[in-house]
Amino acid sequence: MKNITAVGRILFALPFAIFGINHFIMLDYYLGLITSFIPLGAYTIILTGLMLIAVSISIIVKKFIKISTIILAILLCLFILTIHIPHLINGNEQTVTLIALLKDISLMGGSLMIAGIYSEENQK
Repeated sequence: MKNITAVGRILFALPFAIFGINHFIMLDYYLGLITSFIPLGAYTIILTGLMLIAVSISIIVKKFIKISTIILAILLCLFILTIHIPHLINGNEQTVTLIALLKDISLMGGSLMIAGIYSEENQK
């Protein structure tokens, strides 16, 4: 069962590293997505990319998983509140935006479950 959990943990974390790398490669694309009230433009995107890479590595190497998955859940919540919901309200690509919103809600739930599991393991 531990092997399945390890594979699941790695499969969960890997896409976030790729998303983080994309924040550098596709900076102009992400600049087009952010709403006007997000401060510092490109710096925010770069910081977000670094955070995604850091939490991914943390989850994969199994160090500081609880705090990393909580940070990841907060990031996903911020994406929902500052990107997906405003785009839905403004009518921007509603089908794609709704899919991204639901994906991030699901990933946020998974991240919180992982945080809970590793929190309980530390208490044993």
